[in-house]
Amino acid sequence: MFISRVSQVALSVSAALFLFGCNSSSSDSNPNTGVVSPEVNVLKYVDPFIGTGFNGHTFPGAVVPEGMVQLSPDTELMGWHSSSGYHYDKETLFGFSHTHLSGTGMGGLGDILFLPFTEENAKYIEDTDDYREAISVKMDKASEVAEAGYYSVNIAENGIKAELTASERVGFHRYTYPEGQPQRLKIDLNSILNSDWGSTSLRNKLTVSDDGYTITGERDAAHFSGWAKNQKIFFHATFDKKIKNVQLLVGGVPADGLSAEHISELVYDNDAKPVKRIKADVTAYVEFEQGESQALNAQVAISAVSAEGAQNNHQAEAGVSFDVARTQASEKWASALNLSVKGGTDSQKEIFYTALYHTKIAPQVHQDVDGSFRGMGKGSIREGEGEYSIAYGEATEELPNFSVYSLWDTHKALHPLKTITEPKRAVQYAKNLVQKYTESGLLPKWEHLGDETGTMVGYPAVAVIADAITKFPDAFTQSEKALALEAAIASSTYDNYATLASEWDVPVLDRTLTKHIDYIENGGFAPAIQRENGEPVNPDYTIESVSYGLENAFYDWAIAQIAKAAGDTQAEATYLERSKGYQHYFDNNPMEYADYGVTGFMRPVMMDGSFMTPFDPFGTAHETGNYTEGNAWQWTWFVPHDIAGLKEIMGGEAAFKTNLEATFTAKSQGTETPDMSGLIGQVAFGNEPSHHIPYLYNWTSEPWKTQEVVDHILDDMYLAEPKGIIGNEDVGAMSAWYVMSAMGFYQVNAADPTYTIGRPLFDEVSIPVAGGEFKITAENNADDNYYVKSVTINGQPLEDGLFFKHVDIKAGGNLHFVMTALKNEAMAIKQ
Repeated sequence: MFISRVSQVALSVSAALFLFGCNSSSSDSNPNTGVVSPEVNVLKYVDPFIGTGFNGHTFPGAVVPEGMVQLSPDTELMGWHSSSGYHYDKETLFGFSHTHLSGTGMGGLGDILFLPFTEENAKYIEDTDDYREAISVKMDKASEVAEAGYYSVNIAENGIKAELTASERVGFHRYTYPEGQPQRLKIDLNSILNSDWGSTSLRNKLTVSDDGYTITGERDAAHFSGWAKNQKIFFHATFDKKIKNVQLLVGGVPADGLSAEHISELVYDNDAKPVKRIKADVTAYVEFEQGESQALNAQVAISAVSAEGAQNNHQAEAGVSFDVARTQASEKWASALNLSVKGGTDSQKEIFYTALYHTKIAPQVHQDVDGSFRGMGKGSIREGEGEYSIAYGEATEELPNFSVYSLWDTHKALHPLKTITEPKRAVQYAKNLVQKYTESGLLPKWEHLGDETGTMVGYPAVAVIADAITKFPDAFTQSEKALALEAAIASSTYDNYATLASEWDVPVLDRTLTKHIDYIENGGFAPAIQRENGEPVNPDYTIESVSYGLENAFYDWAIAQIAKAAGDTQAEATYLERSKGYQHYFDNNPMEYADYGVTGFMRPVMMDGSFMTPFDPFGTAHETGNYTEGNAWQWTWFVPHDIAGLKEIMGGEAAFKTNLEATFTAKSQGTETPDMSGLIGQVAFGNEPSHHIPYLYNWTSEPWKTQEVVDHILDDMYLAEPKGIIGNEDVGAMSAWYVMSAMGFYQVNAADPTYTIGRPLFDEVSIPVAGGEFKITAENNADDNYYVKSVTINGQPLEDGLFFKHVDIKAGGNLHFVMTALKNEAMAIKQ
């Protein structure tokens, strides 16, 4: 039989069904929400399935704004599409796990997998690891429902209806079993996403409590290949029916008793080097007493701190029924999606509000109800709330701890959007990033549940901090600004590498405080990798050298803004000079590049200062070449902090415009990597480095071309269907571009409080601000009327006709567009 009848398991019948506590709405829920007018039911426009197809990598499960619990079905355990655990095209269901990432290209979560079943003899499939078996079932795809804060599906083989909802720290499950069928549940601690890329469980432990209604446990996880190495999670689960039978398995072998623990093992090669880690493996197969109802309810609290933390979180948030929890989740989303739109089609509203929904999944609050959180300093437990506070206006409030900072992706649009829609959060994020510097010695690069991964390019946290400080200078004391500058300098200089190497995992440190910084500090640029027969001639040279050189130049400009705010004129001058480093990479040679229709490209530079040859502007290589997830066409434009300087090195404004036009019309050569999606010529809109390029026509005499391209992207690259996001969603990055652009403007330089206009999609958008609202209105707006005839802010012309400042939004008011279908009526030149 599938479930062993363990006669010696005697479970007390006298226990309470749940550890109820007073319900809490969570003091760290979104502080910038506004009540949506009752006639606008925004939740009907949220479709969590958008982005779950193609390469969007979103998940459709239950989550509240910024929730630690992100409870969702897992239909993909391996490969690129498993980063979120779900792909819309799949009908196989492995279960429902409590942690996920939204839209990334790397996974590793999927903690604490629940799968209800009835079968006496369960069906097995084997994955690529021959030591583990995993139950899988088929979903009835037609029955799937996904709403903000709620998910449900029927299991085809056994007729079980599974429903999920969540609070900040608790996942709520309701499984309705067919009449007369056994009510069984698999709890799998070893299931993990992206196991084929190195994700694994290090230690699993599970205990069935004597009360008969409670199961607790913990899991340590890591990425053997070097991504997130220090993830820890504790859980406290209660059920509303008594456990009738249970079988625990350790490494696939039945275990005696009510508690099981397993620690992973390393596999070594003939040279005694570790080559593989056999994951920890603990699974529970549980059967419950039938009772009067066919529904089984489970409430699962998680904590990154301790078993006691999980229990406290459960006591604070689990003391409500499934239906009440679902209602509360809906109310939180209705409050969080606090932008009001008029006009547009239902599909456009669905895309808009779903995009806004995706921008509020992360960064997520990552601390227990008592304020404890797992800091970045070797996983030490830290007391967050109450230890220090922040000044925001006249109020003094506690600072929550956040996690899942995909900063290279999100600094470009998501964090600038937050300064508009959630200004308090924007300030808190900046201060939280500096707090993480005090814990680890560096600003985060891609922080993952208290662990640094070192993923992507440069030191992007400085852009988020600079943006918040320049927009909200009064929210930071001078000492806070000085500490932010200290953190920025520490993260952009190589002198402290040796000190940090004694405290950090060195491979992660090498990806975070990279060798590019050393080269740029001493020589002004990062030299390219020279390869022979596929191997680097000098392995000390730097991969993705052009992308790092350009990005770091921008980040240095951002640091100069922090230094200016801190009153450090010497640091400001130093970093402004460093921000000109992009000039090393541009090869201005119109004769050589005549066939491409451009005057030059950002090109790899060798150690002696010469440009690398041979050179193919279409050439790209994933994580081994000189460009990150792209080629020279896209990266030539990454100088958002000095567009005037870029014009100059290209040969002037005419050359700038000619080069830009050539980029939008260059034909594909078929050498794209998966990240190079959404191609418009050689503008790869499906990836963040290209997101500002459509707006660069605003620095030419033909700004109407920005309006054309933005309209095309809004209409054709975002759709109200699962494949409706053209590239990886990247933790809200793709969605933030849509929200901001649909409102009619964008921030090209993510550290400068200046916006430039595009094409507003709706007749009216209202944004709550302190003391009122900021309203964007579009007169004579229509699907074909995408040219801007005129635009004013609070009745006054914009700077150069195309630009306005964040201070104009902070104060409230009106950005007013007059639209036309006629190109010859559009603003043709800057005033």
